Amino acid sequence: MKAMIATSFDVSAVSFRAPPSCSPLYYTSSSFLKSLNSYKGPRSIAVPPKLPNFRTEAALKGNLEATRVPTSVPVRVAYELLLAGHKYLDVRTPEEFNAGHPPGAINIPYMFRVGSGMTKNSNFLKEVSSHFRKDDEIIVGCQLGKRSMMAASDLLTAGFTGLTDMAGGYAAWTQNGLPTEQ
Repeated sequence: MKAMIATSFDVSAVSFRAPPSCSPLYYTSSSFLKSLNSYKGPRSIAVPPKLPNFRTEAALKGNLEATRVPTSVPVRVAYELLLAGHKYLDVRTPEEFNAGHPPGAINIPYMFRVGSGMTKNSNFLKEVSSHFRKDDEIIVGCQLGKRSMMAASDLLTAGFTGLTDMAGGYAAWTQNGLPTEQ
């Protein structure tokens, strides 16, 4: 059996009020809410753990697909990470990459332009695996932020652990005056 841990919340700044349009059938009385606001006892509460989450349990049994969401940071934080030694994976198209990119970036497109649309690079994971180890610290960036988030999610699912998505993409990078190369 798994250990269950209670979670504590600081409620010192919480005000308990029902919205003006609420029905008394669904919300507690205003005198009770006033008593909560004037309570002088401990200002934190412990919330006991719930039973195991059904979706999590079902996913562990293979009934649902469990997905993780990559950490996303602003471009200035991404730049600091790059200076600290993280590698930069640029998932834009070769044309976008050749027009300019962060220094030292490695280009592996997540999608290619096909006609007026885009199609996913079927070799993306294989190509990334040939350039990076699964435990490398990698910043994933694209033009605006959408492709990099999708790419980072796919990489997390494939077992990469040191991923950071760059919010805002290369457009935000250049708007912040950060260094580029061609």
